[in-house]
Amino acid sequence: MGATSIGDGVLVNDHPRRDDVFTTEATAFLAGLVRTFRDRRDELLDNRHLRQEELDSGRLPDFLPETAEIRSGTWSVNSPPKDLMDRRVEITGPTDRKMMINALNSGARVFMADLEDSMSPTWDNVVEGQVNLHDAVRHVLSLRAGDKEYSLNEETATLMVRPRGWHLEEAHVVVDGRPAPASLVDFGLAFFHNASEALKRGTGPYFYLPKLEGHLEARLWNDVFCHAQDALGIPRGSIKATVLIETILAAFEMDEILYELKEHSSGLNAGRWDYIFSVAKKFATNPEFVLPDRADVTMTVPFMRAYTELMVSTCHRRGAHAIGGMAAFIPNRRDPKVTAVALSQVSADKRREATDGCDGTWVAHPDLIAVARAEFDAVLGEGKNQLDRQRSDVSVTAEDLLSVDLTGGTVTAEGLDTNVYVGLCYLASWLAGIGAVAINNLMEDAATAEISRAQVWQWIRHGSEMQDGRTITPDLVRSVIETQLLVAAEDLGAEAFADLPFDLARTVFERVALADEFIEFLTLPAYEFLD
Repeated sequence: MGATSIGDGVLVNDHPRRDDVFTTEATAFLAGLVRTFRDRRDELLDNRHLRQEELDSGRLPDFLPETAEIRSGTWSVNSPPKDLMDRRVEITGPTDRKMMINALNSGARVFMADLEDSMSPTWDNVVEGQVNLHDAVRHVLSLRAGDKEYSLNEETATLMVRPRGWHLEEAHVVVDGRPAPASLVDFGLAFFHNASEALKRGTGPYFYLPKLEGHLEARLWNDVFCHAQDALGIPRGSIKATVLIETILAAFEMDEILYELKEHSSGLNAGRWDYIFSVAKKFATNPEFVLPDRADVTMTVPFMRAYTELMVSTCHRRGAHAIGGMAAFIPNRRDPKVTAVALSQVSADKRREATDGCDGTWVAHPDLIAVARAEFDAVLGEGKNQLDRQRSDVSVTAEDLLSVDLTGGTVTAEGLDTNVYVGLCYLASWLAGIGAVAINNLMEDAATAEISRAQVWQWIRHGSEMQDGRTITPDLVRSVIETQLLVAAEDLGAEAFADLPFDLARTVFERVALADEFIEFLTLPAYEFLD
């Protein structure tokens, strides 16, 4: 794949729509972001590794003594803009053109266009995703597929964008001889092309921020926002960002994260799947933090309950929205019994969130919007949110956030099979350029694939014994991989199975599940194989 120099010191790989996205002005703006903030980003990633060494040595996280005044203070974030006052149901999905049209037309209050966990970052997906965001903001997003035409309704969901996390790089954009941070590529292009237009249309440049591990990473984002707004002559505070609390370390710094983003904050979200992965990752070597089967780690187990209640209490104390977690179920019209049971579970999950004080929630499929909305309508009534519910009854300690040993549950052969199957099938699709994958009636993304391989790594490391008495070893996992590849071939059919790179998926899965040392993110080694 060839690359072209666009401006001094910037190389951008070829693509049919490259010149539409990487204009001279947009590229100069992006290069300015990279040169200004890349070193700080690298330093923060180094700090992550130092923190991990502390955790590996047995030191457990706690609330920070140096920020106690922030936690005890009486400050609040800026008020949300009009189109983010009511966020009772939000739908998420990748920036695929058809999916975006359907999501924006779905009836949800917000659509989070995802450039992160549900997007495989092929160069084509990255560039086309920016084109689609440009068209969506201008309300000209349309598609002709065969004899069908798709276009936006007059009234659509409010658009938010999730860039990739600080840990990822964009190999196709090189600034001064080094790949650009993917987070700055995603944010910078989306902001440059769309911020002014969004404001003209009565909305704004709204973002979701993933994978933060602490308030200093939020401070970096805030400085990026200030720089970007100043560079384009856009008033400070125009950007609004919701932070996903999807790492165990961020759970200890929720007040501080809101404080750092104060004029740009639009709340916190309970990123449940990445949060579970984070627990498995950060304490991977600690036998007291071995998780049972994923199905046993529900939102009602003590450590998950503690973090979500603390999130609601913290947000409302600061005048910020608290958004509940993802409902990943996909209705199966061919199996009404399975669908009925699952929808009942989704209703109960959303009822709990609404009753707890959440201001909204996430779904992955349009058919779940009405189910989730009914539960929030029942609690909100004519109101737009629950910011007035302070939840002063909530008192969460560090021990509560770390009470993984109270989770209960078991490790089973079925759980191991599921983790291997999901990991292999997801990676095969991701490597083929598809980042959101329906597997066994669930919408799986990178976060759930991370849970799958992290649990396998944990179970091997600590010699976990399954209910049937067998100990999980590398050899046992390899035999399960062989079996689950056969299952996948039967489920998908020979032709569809052959079309996906399952051999490569197996290589990556074995690398991240069987390695001696825990690999931080499976997308890092997998990215080496993407076009």
